[in-house]
Amino acid sequence: MNWEQLLSLKRQGDTHKRLRKEQDETRLGFEVDYDRIIFSSAFRSLQDKTQVIPLSKTDFVHTRLTHSLEVSVVGRSLGRIAGKKILEKHPYLKETHGYQINDFGAIVAAAALSHDIGNPPFGHSGEKAIGEFFISGKGQKYKEQLTAKEYQDIIDFEGNANGFRLLTANREGVQGGLRLSFGTLGAFMKYPKESLPKKPTNHISDKKFGFFQSDKEAFIEVAKELGLKQTRTGESISFSRHPLTFLVEAADDICYTIIDFEDGINLGLISEEFALEYLIKLVKDSISTKKYNAMAHMHDRLSYLRALAINTLITDAVAVFLEYEEAILDGTFTVSLLDKSKYKAQIDDIIKISVDKIYESQEVIDKEIAGYKIISDILDVYTTALFNKKMQNSTNYDNLLIKTLPEIYQNTTIPLYEILLNNCCYVASLSDSAAVYIHNKIMGKQL
Repeated sequence: MNWEQLLSLKRQGDTHKRLRKEQDETRLGFEVDYDRIIFSSAFRSLQDKTQVIPLSKTDFVHTRLTHSLEVSVVGRSLGRIAGKKILEKHPYLKETHGYQINDFGAIVAAAALSHDIGNPPFGHSGEKAIGEFFISGKGQKYKEQLTAKEYQDIIDFEGNANGFRLLTANREGVQGGLRLSFGTLGAFMKYPKESLPKKPTNHISDKKFGFFQSDKEAFIEVAKELGLKQTRTGESISFSRHPLTFLVEAADDICYTIIDFEDGINLGLISEEFALEYLIKLVKDSISTKKYNAMAHMHDRLSYLRALAINTLITDAVAVFLEYEEAILDGTFTVSLLDKSKYKAQIDDIIKISVDKIYESQEVIDKEIAGYKIISDILDVYTTALFNKKMQNSTNYDNLLIKTLPEIYQNTTIPLYEILLNNCCYVASLSDSAAVYIHNKIMGKQL
């Protein structure tokens, strides 16, 4: 893979090549990507989607939206710092083609901003709830009418694949979704493979999948334009990651490692003593003990440690990226950047305490249980109604339900796979509160 091709400014539907040196510096193409994402309705819905604590009533706990904004800020720093070194190493990118340091930051920031845009309500349990409805719930009756890959798309419903769909899918009169640059789409594509085969290798990019069967053609177009290295051909295809995807992933890993930990302390699930014990190992070379001890409030002390810890991990992640640049470009780098971090032991300690005290806390478990029931019930009534209409056997109740769906999800003249996938994507588009409201309505609890 080569950087010139990887930094493509092409957008879906373009009939001419977009050259970096011809770009308007006041409104660079990669920055337009960021704007289009932040003004999209899918991004706005993240303000009411769970990051860690489902349906939390505490203002300072992070939602998917605040998490995504923070990941984009960290990603921008990672991209700019790495971009500076890449341009120094490959000066032709700047001298011949006009690429600048901020281009790298803009790509990573935009991809990071959208990294959770396809995630369902109620956190990661939302993805599992959708899948389990079709594995062991009433949705399993559709299995025999789908191909193996179509069924796998649904039972392993993946927020990353749904995100690619949201960013690129054609709608009537709107070609190419948000029409983002291929460079940004490439950086977004965390798992550049189909749903099958499942986890064929231990390579980080094979951990999950990145596109549904319905979006395969669009995915291949982006991968080919960027020159991503194809790693499997034939019936099942896959590609190497875009190198900047590793920085997007690092930004996400840094934020959820440090900021979820911070949320746990603010919620009282983790004591402040743990913050000092665990975070001090990351910040011991940069902390001012005089400044820290002068802070009277826990919130200020915690914010100070968090900022230093994030900065430490940014510096370290970039160092790893640059050390392994050749392997990353060759597609042979197989793990995340933080897996190679010199602070991996400290990161693992923080994640372990977060799992014990936050992710598996009674509050999270109780609300995830409620989320499973809500998602399963919504999928049941809508898939039944849409299927019955497709079979020309719909009841009046079915027809009333279908009318409550957004128009783009009402079509039943398409293949069953598309109907089921659309329904899954509709449920995934709901905020936590909207899912609760719709559930109450269909259960007859709200007029």
